[in-house]
Amino acid sequence: MAKKTMEVVKGLDLQRYMGRWYEIASFPSRFQPKNGENTRATYTLKEDGTVNVLNETWTNGSRGFIQGTAYKADPSSDEAKLKVKFYVPPFLPIIPITGDYWVLYIDEDYQYALIGQPSRNYLWILSRKPHLDEEIYNQLVQKAKDEEYDVSKLHKTPQSESPPEDAPVDTKGIWWIKSLVGK
Repeated sequence: MAKKTMEVVKGLDLQRYMGRWYEIASFPSRFQPKNGENTRATYTLKEDGTVNVLNETWTNGSRGFIQGTAYKADPSSDEAKLKVKFYVPPFLPIIPITGDYWVLYIDEDYQYALIGQPSRNYLWILSRKPHLDEEIYNQLVQKAKDEEYDVSKLHKTPQSESPPEDAPVDTKGIWWIKSLVGK
């Protein structure tokens, strides 16, 4: 049975979208450590209209991160369909990996968002704060369900009351290597 056409936000104000977003929940991904916590993304608009992406997660007290670039998939469209490009492995960034980043929902104050992509294999619930009210969380889960996501795969991301700002950096990219073998 064919999946319905996914609804995405129209007229996303990219400037308002910039800043830090905490991962409240996501589908497990081989691109992230399984025991990561305090996972977040920081977006910065560049002069050329592209977005610098910094994804961070903490594992066993060490900070792992990867940087990339996001850009409009179709610059002439008002749909919030972005492409994001990372270079891997993070310790020797030579291989470009590009993925879809679709904003499926954002509240009018730009405080929480639902992010997905057309295959429905990846899903994120993001918030400006490390914790999200359970009622809002459930509303976002329902929106994902309405878009035919298998929300049983959602995993809540542990977030501290006071997320870390600094930690030893995983300079070897060990988390990334482990992710390749499913650890």
